[in-house]
Amino acid sequence: MSDTNQLPSESLSSNSSSTASRRHFIKSSATTVGAVAAVTVADTQDAPAVAPIDKIRIGFIGPGGRGFGAHVKRLTKLQLEGEPIELVAVCDVYSEHRDRAASYIEKQTGKAPSKHEDYLEMFAKANLDAVVIGTPDHWHAKQTIDALGEGLHVYCEKPMTKTAEEAVEVMRTWQKSGKVMQVGVQSTSLPVWNQVNNMLTSGKLGKVLMYQTEFFRNSAQGQWRYYKLEPAMNPRNINWKKWLGVDEGLAEYEDFDRAKYRQWRRFWPYGSGMFTDLFVHRTTTMLKATGLRFPGRVVGAGGIYLEYDGRDVPDVATVVADFPEGVQGLVTATMACQETPIRQLIRGHFGSFVFGNGEQFEGFDYIPERPQVTRNSKLKEEHISVGQVKDTTYHHFKNWVTAMVADDPALVNNDPLLGAAAITTVILGARSYREGKAFFIDEGSLAVKDADASWADRWEQRSHSRGKPNHIAGWNAGDQGSILEEPEYMKLAGPWVDGKDPSGS
Repeated sequence: MSDTNQLPSESLSSNSSSTASRRHFIKSSATTVGAVAAVTVADTQDAPAVAPIDKIRIGFIGPGGRGFGAHVKRLTKLQLEGEPIELVAVCDVYSEHRDRAASYIEKQTGKAPSKHEDYLEMFAKANLDAVVIGTPDHWHAKQTIDALGEGLHVYCEKPMTKTAEEAVEVMRTWQKSGKVMQVGVQSTSLPVWNQVNNMLTSGKLGKVLMYQTEFFRNSAQGQWRYYKLEPAMNPRNINWKKWLGVDEGLAEYEDFDRAKYRQWRRFWPYGSGMFTDLFVHRTTTMLKATGLRFPGRVVGAGGIYLEYDGRDVPDVATVVADFPEGVQGLVTATMACQETPIRQLIRGHFGSFVFGNGEQFEGFDYIPERPQVTRNSKLKEEHISVGQVKDTTYHHFKNWVTAMVADDPALVNNDPLLGAAAITTVILGARSYREGKAFFIDEGSLAVKDADASWADRWEQRSHSRGKPNHIAGWNAGDQGSILEEPEYMKLAGPWVDGKDPSGS
């Protein structure tokens, strides 16, 4: 992390030219590389020889906890399996993490990456094509925008940003960049969500009304305190001011504290607890499954009811989001009670899909409503198999590499549009809890504003005018499960104007 916002112009001029030409070569070789990218280690032995091609050069920012265990290790595995990537640089403000990541890459691949304390220096010197961001939440937006500005592909660990406003800025920067960007919610690489979306848009559940999801977790010592504090974590080994981002305006200065450094998810300036560490997982997959994106109205609730350990963030929380498509989303959790979670499901007028709790499940259940509602006695409960993905993080990185090889931003499983919608939903829930407000998101500008009575008014007006329901994006089932029957006796309803019976009787 850097003390400056500008790179030396002389470094950029020479480096950018060579980098651009290399990226053009990679893009022109996409057909050949795509074939190589699909080959596993076992397949390589029998695969026909192909001409050597340039490699996608990848650097890491923040290869600490997940940044090392997930990012560095999975991409090293992919490189060893023959993917056209090369891990060439690591950047971290903590020397121990920097050295550990570099040593691991060198031991596994036989080539030592360069080491940096300042990510802008890494951009200037390492001749990168792509970057992986694993820093605390408050750095994500700046580092992503800087990377896209350098013409780099980006993998950014969830949550994509710290605020809703940053999310929109990152999304729009990405849309203009033409670069491949994957947001690190690995469960979006499960094929189940595309399958569910196809079934929803074809009317399997009728009008989609609600999703509910969860992330219940428990521990004896309190959430995120299982990240161990170590003596080596000290200002001699950690550039604390850069970690904070004081010069960049990302956080105010405070004295070094190992708990703030290692367990930053417990403190509002750097993370947002379960809202952004856990809720964003489940919310993202529900948005992917339903095709929903930005909500129209969000409210959150919760409190610190048990874990009085100096934290800022709640141990019990709920977010309710209402969408313009006429769907409500709910995500809830207790971080001190795990064995009785709510069921993760999507509800429609004609039935529901019920999923397992977590990321790895081999199928889901379809539960139809009773025939008196559906008018179809042939509908029966069924289990729909989808197969398992054992290592979603590996597949998520493989998906990113495949998209970079093809130079096609549309190939990723979690792009910044989905990433922005998810973080906006959960972070406004956190703001609602903290500020005691409900929030609206303007459909056109995506600006956030305080809620008022207009949300309820719009639905009441539609009801009074006998309007038709809104539907999720891609809906192609007509009125399937979206029209109420009109009982004969409803002809007797209506105001008696001038004392006359509205039925004409």
